[in-house]
Amino acid sequence: MNRPAATDWAARAAAATFDGRCLVEGERRAAINGATFDKHSPVDGRLLGPVARGQAADVDAAVRSARAAFDDGRWARQPPAARKKVLQRFAEAILAAGEELALLETLDMGKPVGHALAVDVPATARAIGWYAEAIDKVYDEIAPTGPNALALITREPMGVVGSIVPWNYPMIMAAWKLGPALATGNSVVLKPSEKSPYTALRLAELALQAGLPAGVFNVVPGYGHEAGEALALHMDVDAIGFTGSTRVGRKMLEYAGRSNLKRVFNELGGKSAFVVFPDFADLPRAAKTLAGSIFFNQGESCNAPSRVLVHETIAEEFVRIVAAEAPAWQPGDPLAAGTAMGALVDQGQLDTVLGYIQAGQDEGARLAAGGQRVRADSGGFYVQPTVFDGVANTMKIAREEIFGPVVSVIRFRDEAEAIALANQSSYGLQASVWSDNLNRAHRVARALRAGTVHVNQYDEDDITVPFGGYKQSGNGRDKSLHALDKYTELKTTWLRIDS
Repeated sequence: MNRPAATDWAARAAAATFDGRCLVEGERRAAINGATFDKHSPVDGRLLGPVARGQAADVDAAVRSARAAFDDGRWARQPPAARKKVLQRFAEAILAAGEELALLETLDMGKPVGHALAVDVPATARAIGWYAEAIDKVYDEIAPTGPNALALITREPMGVVGSIVPWNYPMIMAAWKLGPALATGNSVVLKPSEKSPYTALRLAELALQAGLPAGVFNVVPGYGHEAGEALALHMDVDAIGFTGSTRVGRKMLEYAGRSNLKRVFNELGGKSAFVVFPDFADLPRAAKTLAGSIFFNQGESCNAPSRVLVHETIAEEFVRIVAAEAPAWQPGDPLAAGTAMGALVDQGQLDTVLGYIQAGQDEGARLAAGGQRVRADSGGFYVQPTVFDGVANTMKIAREEIFGPVVSVIRFRDEAEAIALANQSSYGLQASVWSDNLNRAHRVARALRAGTVHVNQYDEDDITVPFGGYKQSGNGRDKSLHALDKYTELKTTWLRIDS
């Protein structure tokens, strides 16, 4: 049996072309004032091409298109079964274009193309397809009123939804917002990060090919302080779904107050605690899971377990095992088969990560592995997987989100201290408890202030469960049926029945 030839990703990358124009009302358009910015790949610094620098006028055109599409009902008033079929075709089109999308994602933000193909593409399609299936399976309600009344409680689409997504998982983050927003009949204006615009634009084209009416899904690339701010301030946008930093999340709330009090759903940063107790017998499995979670995607994950709380009696052994895992995650060419870790997204992120590594050393933490820039001659932005031991919970590397392949090991004496240290964070996105004691696992999981608490694993996930956090990790939830609540209004219709 002949096996298909392996994809020559380098050759495909060299031959690839890139269209960075906006997509509004079903067609590609340059920015209204003609402005562009150059997009370079973090893989090797190559110029990918010019991207439209969308600004307030472009956002306004996209919102007007989305509003017209919503008001005339070309999508919102289609029967649920019809919307379902379109989104199912959209999910199928994503899978069919998988290699193209994976290459765009890798060249855009630096992750290994094997990961983009195996994780990002199917997860994106799964999100769209799952919400397609939910369309005709979610029922409205009848309230238990008296015999002389009929009270109907119905969900209605909000109208125009603005989605602002980050650069670390551009397709997946977009799909988590597009799926429920489109399934419930809204129109969407998507502003991708200026660091990773291409897959968002291509997704919009695939949606059109699948039958989504023009104007229902528009994409305006550009900078956050221009296109993003204009979208969040727009008086005709009914809701903003934002994923990004806590700093910008605060601005989203400010913009809502300055404009029309639009709903804002923020999914923000994290500094997730990975708590290992001495009664967990399989330390190598815990260490391997940690390495796979913190170093995957170059550590550029909001839910990465960057704070590891380890009981003092096992800390030395655990650090040794984690450090021994680091060589398997050394950065390599993202276009090569088998690469485990790719490039950071740009020079700014490289400088940020290296700055945190230096801060950790300056504050007295012990560098147990990594800590250096590598592959500088490639023209890309690569940092070794880095492990710090002897970290205090008050250190900068323990408090602030680094968004890179850096893990801090903090020692604790007993269960109460572990819980206290884990909760001493302004974030509350995820956490993990490692214990073979069932009572302890339940007890600690209940005590941790986080949106998701894993027990004896990390990063296992599905579209069926909500994703979001406590405290400054944001509000609202992506994924699951709960996300439908973000993009719908509840209406009560009260009917008087004469006897």
